[in-house]
Amino acid sequence: MSAWDDLQKAAGPVSRETFERLQAFEQLFLKWNRSINLAAPSTLDDVWRRHVLDSAQLARIAPAAMRWVDLGSGGGFPGLVLGFLLVERPGASIDLVESNRKKASFLQSVIGQFDLPARVVAKRIDDSYALVSKPEIVTARALAALPDLLDLAAPWLTKGARALFHKGRDYRAEVEESTHRWSFDLVEHSSVTDAQGVILEITELRPATSK
Repeated sequence: MSAWDDLQKAAGPVSRETFERLQAFEQLFLKWNRSINLAAPSTLDDVWRRHVLDSAQLARIAPAAMRWVDLGSGGGFPGLVLGFLLVERPGASIDLVESNRKKASFLQSVIGQFDLPARVVAKRIDDSYALVSKPEIVTARALAALPDLLDLAAPWLTKGARALFHKGRDYRAEVEESTHRWSFDLVEHSSVTDAQGVILEITELRPATSK
């Protein structure tokens, strides 16, 4: 199976142009990563599968969503990858919240170079709520444990937004811990790139009622 086939399996239908632009982004990411630590060194042997495809699968889960926000975007996963894919959804956009100045500069450089429908919000997450209005989807990858993620995303999730959070093998313990503070509806999507990973789709977030 070709890399383009792998991308379409992960993300859904993707044009050849978007595939080629993502391949160019992969090389740009590796170039920047030599001077800025954008990803764990242990994951750089297979950036396409471990980062690009892993991020792209969110587009398949929410094929009609138009307004996205990615928290703690870092090296652009999943935020920048989604930006490339959202080019094929006219009118769609994504906000990338990243407080680290060097990483925010990288994100802005990629957005400008590829003319992506994305915007960098160079703020701490808890300072960004007023700047990111009414997203449909909130994403985060390798940012924090689920209880903390829900606290950070609550201003959007309690108003109708849906979360798509990447999680690894220990996600069940994080879900259980989260129920001490929050009630929510949960759908678990098996990761297409990690046999032990999941995408947690969370809706209807509300404070847990005391028993």
